[in-house]
Amino acid sequence: MSRMNRFAWAALMLCFSIGTTQAVEKEVYIPGAGLVKKVDVPRQQRPVVVYFNGDIITMDGDTPQYVEAVAQKGGKIDFVGSKADALKKYGKNVRLIDLKGSTMLPGFLDPHSHFMSAVRMVNQVNVAAPPVGTATNIPQIIEKLKAFEKEKLIPEDGWIIGWGYDQDLIEEKRHITKADLDAAFPKRKVMLIHVSMHGAVLNSQALKWAGIDASTQTPEGGVIARMPGSNEPAGLLMEMAYIPVFAKLPQPSEEEMLDLTKPAQMMYASNGYTQAIEGYSHAEDLDFLMKAAEQERLFLDVLALPGFTEMDKWFGNPKYKFGSYNNHFKIQAAKITIDGSPQGKTALVSHPYHGGGPAGQKNWKGESSITQEQLDAITKKLFDAKIPLHVHANGDGAIDMMIKTIEHAGISAKDDRRTVIVHSQFQRPEHLPKYVELGLTPSYFTLHTYYWGDVHIKNIGKEAAFFISPMKAAKAAGLVMSNHTDFNVTPLDPFWVIWSAMARESRSGVIIGPDQRVDAYTALQALTTGPAWQVFEEDRKGRIKEGMLADFVVLKHNPLKQKVSEIRDNEVLATVKEGRVIYKKIGI
Repeated sequence: MSRMNRFAWAALMLCFSIGTTQAVEKEVYIPGAGLVKKVDVPRQQRPVVVYFNGDIITMDGDTPQYVEAVAQKGGKIDFVGSKADALKKYGKNVRLIDLKGSTMLPGFLDPHSHFMSAVRMVNQVNVAAPPVGTATNIPQIIEKLKAFEKEKLIPEDGWIIGWGYDQDLIEEKRHITKADLDAAFPKRKVMLIHVSMHGAVLNSQALKWAGIDASTQTPEGGVIARMPGSNEPAGLLMEMAYIPVFAKLPQPSEEEMLDLTKPAQMMYASNGYTQAIEGYSHAEDLDFLMKAAEQERLFLDVLALPGFTEMDKWFGNPKYKFGSYNNHFKIQAAKITIDGSPQGKTALVSHPYHGGGPAGQKNWKGESSITQEQLDAITKKLFDAKIPLHVHANGDGAIDMMIKTIEHAGISAKDDRRTVIVHSQFQRPEHLPKYVELGLTPSYFTLHTYYWGDVHIKNIGKEAAFFISPMKAAKAAGLVMSNHTDFNVTPLDPFWVIWSAMARESRSGVIIGPDQRVDAYTALQALTTGPAWQVFEEDRKGRIKEGMLADFVVLKHNPLKQKVSEIRDNEVLATVKEGRVIYKKIGI
């Protein structure tokens, strides 16, 4: 009997052993074997699993609530209450899981990241500064690129791509130029993706491939840094100058990419996430994720946000249906990007950046990627089609634009559109009541207080920097919010997200807005109930409640009982998605 036949027979026998003949034969993808047939035991026929003997935090309500036991059945939560009542309800057909004093929560929900970056970064090299990487100066970055070139046997016409590059965190305190890269790599194409993911530095070979030279005009809403005293490109491309270059980068084969979906998902699962967001999806990304779903390669919920620059490909196309899952994949909302990043000085702000722009511009306030009129037209088209919106707006100028366009569209909170303003970094206090009035919901990025808090004080001033990601003020205003990593801008580690919301401590030890620090429960809501509500799934995930998905994360320590300084050292012990353990450090 073959290995696969033995697997199918064992599954069928399990079906009989629990009193059903409802086994289903279906074709699924098995790594190394391709598409094969297997007999699947329906979820509702699997034994009930009861978790007990730990701090089980339901996240159901505005204050912490604990229960003694939780039962899952058929991939959903079937019981929440005491262990005695659970055993009384289910009798002998039950599997008991002793949490041994650990803490169980609803699975963490990624509010905003770039899932396709997780797939692609397997073939890229980390050139970030500590604590994400180890590079602290330009020579170290060059050495990392050389080591990667040697390890991967990059051909002469191949690409060397680094991620996590940040000019503010290296000793030279300047952007790398093509001259720095050309000296080490005269023949190969090299690209260093900026930590903001809104730009990159290219060497001469990569610029030649991209068709960018001294005669290239800087596009509206873009940045092409030039060598001093000339029009010769220096290497740095940002925003609308970078997006088309990134879009045409050569990609691995589809089969290679499909094989990478498992390690990509495990990056999320090992950090306790049961949901991942693909935060700006090109049409080819949608097609890829749809194929991954068809082949049942997705075990996390993966939500995609098609980008506004390709509306001609997906808007009105029946191939791309919004709002419903297919094998863990859902096209959730349209994505509009208004401005860039504050650390890259491309966020649109109302007052000039200190020290000029990223390419030495004077009186620089950043730029929008589109005009107010274009934004009004795009949002009207999407609102009329009942398509939800996630809108990237970092600077207060970009937020002003979005408020104007929502008012122009005549949308308010009573319409329940739940338009997510991704980042909402440099909000001004008067923006908060407008968010409430117009039904806008912020997805904050409090990790900025640690990674770039000192940089923001230098670039934008203390007052604006201290009000970055104002979670406490937003909660007081009655807003539902989330808090994200923007992976791979920062690591997926949820404990750093929680810690940064509570501590707001910069690299140098400055507290970036002490009056905006929140408690642990509020920080946890921004990874559970908040992001669930933002994607219209508050009755499906984000809480431990009967009838909801059996999505859980098991932690070594209870964040509600830890000192703030201890939270970063917490650990994910297990992640459960719809009753199935998808990651574990302990035997559950």
